Amino acid sequence: MSTNHRLFGKSLTPIRVHMDEDDAKSTLIHNLFTHTNELTRRELVIVCIGTDRSTGDSLGPLIGTKLSEKKLQRFHVYGTLEKPVHAVNLADRLKEIEQSHYRPYILAIDACLGRVNSIGKISLANGPVQPGAAVNKQLPAVGDIHITGIVNIGGMMEYFVLQNTRLFTVMRMADTISDVIYSVDQQLPHRTKPTSLLENLKPNIFLKTKKETPF
Repeated sequence: MSTNHRLFGKSLTPIRVHMDEDDAKSTLIHNLFTHTNELTRRELVIVCIGTDRSTGDSLGPLIGTKLSEKKLQRFHVYGTLEKPVHAVNLADRLKEIEQSHYRPYILAIDACLGRVNSIGKISLANGPVQPGAAVNKQLPAVGDIHITGIVNIGGMMEYFVLQNTRLFTVMRMADTISDVIYSVDQQLPHRTKPTSLLENLKPNIFLKTKKETPF
């Protein structure tokens, strides 16, 4: 996936807040909105990474499900409890996004492990997230920016730790992040659709590769 456009984008100041802090939501909302409100010619895509087969790794699909139940104006969501984006299908979903959306700007969301005093902290930063790094999986990097939530302790027996993560922690974090994204989505200006020939042709090209007829 091309990342050259990052050279011309606004730099996002990395932040990390605990989900129980009084101003956690407002801080995340302000920073995410400030970074995305000028991207009126890009399609904004959220890729929620993870699986519902592991409590600790279910943060992404939980957020995706909560967002898919809301009427989002700007963000397109991939990765829910019903249709998760995980190690097996990640590369295919990224290809689908690249083919289906005009200059997609991707916000990747994933759970991660960290120090015991960092559990419950949410990070928002520039650049991609590296899914599967905690369990030594080699997967494609995802995202122009990313949000990660520290759900448990890292350092050893990562599979066991993820399986034994408290659902309460993951649910609280999913509520916080989904509320932040929904609030930003409602504040963002509507997308300005370019009139380029490339964008007009792109959906038809994609449908032809699938041997389908556009409606």
